[in-house]
Amino acid sequence: MKKILIFIVTLLLFFLGSFICPFNSDFYNNIIIPNFAPPKFLFPIIWTTLYILISISVSIIYTKFSFKYIKEYNKSLIYNYIFNQSFSIIFFCFKNLFLSFIICLLNFISSLFLYYETKELDKFSSYFLIPYVLFSLYATILSLSIYILNLNLF
Repeated sequence: MKKILIFIVTLLLFFLGSFICPFNSDFYNNIIIPNFAPPKFLFPIIWTTLYILISISVSIIYTKFSFKYIKEYNKSLIYNYIFNQSFSIIFFCFKNLFLSFIICLLNFISSLFLYYETKELDKFSSYFLIPYVLFSLYATILSLSIYILNLNLF
């Protein structure tokens, strides 16, 4: 029961950013997007899948270990969560392409730390984070490309 509760709370927390500042199609349609960007309809599917995988990983860790004894893991998770949630707000609400690239880069770096800290605690749980790390790298490249392509628009 504890694992399910942790999973649900984690999943809801990761979806929070999309409720605070949802996808702004007007803004997205008015910027230049690189040809390697996935279609718009795939983003919710990808992020839902990634958030489910992150939540599974987190629920495994917090079921096995007491919160107070895994300080480095907690720091990595909190930093990653903050960067992850900040991206949508900076990109869609503030429409700041440069800062959203920086946040995306920090999210990628923090996802590497989260993966490492998770792997130190539980190798099996870390496997659930591999798609997130890879997509964070891809998202960083995509975000940098969007920034560069739109330098003249803003």
